[in-house]
Parts: sequence; structure tokens; C-alpha cells
Amino acid sequence: MNGEKIHKSGFVNIIGNPNVGKSTLMNALVGERLSIITAKAQTTRHRIMGIVSGEDFQIVYSDTPGILKPAYKLQASMMKFVSGALTDADIILYVTDTVEQSDRSATVLENIRQSGIPTVVVINKIDLSTPEALERLTEKWHAELPAARIVPVSAKERFNVEGVFRTILDLLPEGPSYYPDDTLTDKPMRFFASEIIREKILRFYDKEIPYCCEIGIESYKEEPTIDRIVAIIYVARESQKGILIGRGGSMLKKVGQAAREDLEKFLDKKVFLQLLVKVSDDWRNNERKLREFGYEQE
Repeated sequence: MNGEKIHKSGFVNIIGNPNVGKSTLMNALVGERLSIITAKAQTTRHRIMGIVSGEDFQIVYSDTPGILKPAYKLQASMMKFVSGALTDADIILYVTDTVEQSDRSATVLENIRQSGIPTVVVINKIDLSTPEALERLTEKWHAELPAARIVPVSAKERFNVEGVFRTILDLLPEGPSYYPDDTLTDKPMRFFASEIIREKILRFYDKEIPYCCEIGIESYKEEPTIDRIVAIIYVARESQKGILIGRGGSMLKKVGQAAREDLEKFLDKKVFLQLLVKVSDDWRNNERKLREFGYEQE
């Protein structure tokens, strides 16, 4: 802690089911695109921090994977990030939307009730609802989590994101900053390079391919005018390698070009990006590989 001044400071952990717009909300609150966003479930695999500092506050947001029932060790590791978010938060931001069913996450909601941690229920995507339906939904969530504050938003349209921020600031405990004021995230550039590449795979491929892929950064060299990145896309089976590369390398080239363009916007400089594809048999159930990719194992 820098401890220079006492003000409001704390950890705000964002949890919820897949496809409710958690990452869109996180990016809107932070003011930067830190979490990747696609229409597919399981887009977020890691716990990603975004740090916002002001004159008299510091909010450390933490976006977690969507709640799911694990089918293999990768997903079990993802759910550990969710469990951790329920124990080390100063404030829990539970994100829902206007159509999801709360019974999908009944266990997590019970854990929230028992935690005693101040909670804000964010009802997202209200632009797709009506005032009457929203009123009924608000009453439902008041009954589900009586101690929570309810805030309706449209994160995509940036409607009432300021209301979420003000509610957080009101609930935030007093304390010193945890990070220097100019810190945006706890993740290195290697992490964001791998996430941007993975986002393009999620966008350009269907069915199993996006979920069988993981990205490893082989090398990352920063130069004054250009960053040079070599990334390996790992797949679980040999048959997936050919699909990922495409005829004559066409699909891999498409992924590389789109990722490079986004990296250049993110870094505000030129990027040379080389993509390689390797098979790592059933890496989603391989504890050693999962540790290498940043997923903690017991």
C-alpha cells in the first residue's frame, strides 16, 4: 500500500452467469477495454482486475468467469476464481439481466447471503425490457437478496453506469490505496496479447474450436516503435489444428490480422504478430499445462 492518504478504497468483485454482460460492465466502469467480449459463453476464463483511482478513492474491479457446472479441470479452475471472489471482496457486484433465471446460480446466491459482504445487484440490458417488467424484476431481486442494493443499467448503451459507480463509492470502506494511482490493471501485456488473440478465435470459429484453444506467448519484445510478439495457439486434438489454420492458412491469417489491428489500437503503436499452432493433447484436463496457462491447481 502507498499509505499516503486515507480515503475510500477496496475490492469490487464482479460475478454472475454467462452472457449477462459482466465484461461489458467491467469495461464501462474502468473506462478501458480490459475484458474481452463476445456473444459466446465462457469468454472470460481468468480473473481480470481493472483499477480506477480518483482524488479520494481507489476501486479495484475484478471480473470473474461466468458461473457454470464444471465439465473438465479447466472449468473447475475457472470456478475457483469465482469462489475466491466471494471471500476477498469489499463489495460484490452480482450482474444479472432481464431474461436470465436466478435458479441457475442458487448456490452462489446463498453464499452471497451468508457472506455478509455488501452486495449490489446490477440488472443489465434494461434497454431490452419494459418499465413494468423491470419493476417486477426489481421486486424479485429485493426478495432474493433483501440486503442488496438494486441498480438497473444498460452497460452496452452506457446507461446508468454512473449510478453503479456512485453506489459502489457509497459502500466502499475507508482505507489507503492498494496500487499506485496510475496503475490500470494487475495483468502484464503478455496476458492482454493472449486474450485479444483468443477473442478473435471466439469470433471467427464455431462449435468446439474456440473452447479447445489456449494461447501461450512464446516471446514479447518491446522496441521503441514496434512490439514483436510470437504466440502459440494450443489445441486439444490434431483434427482441430487443421480447422484452426484453414485452407492454405486462410483462417489463421484472418485471426492474426484482426488480432494485430486490435493490439495496435490497445498499445497505440505498431505490432508484428506471428501465430503458430501446436497440439497439446487434452490440455483442458492436464494440470501441468493448466498451471502454465495461469490456472491454479490444488
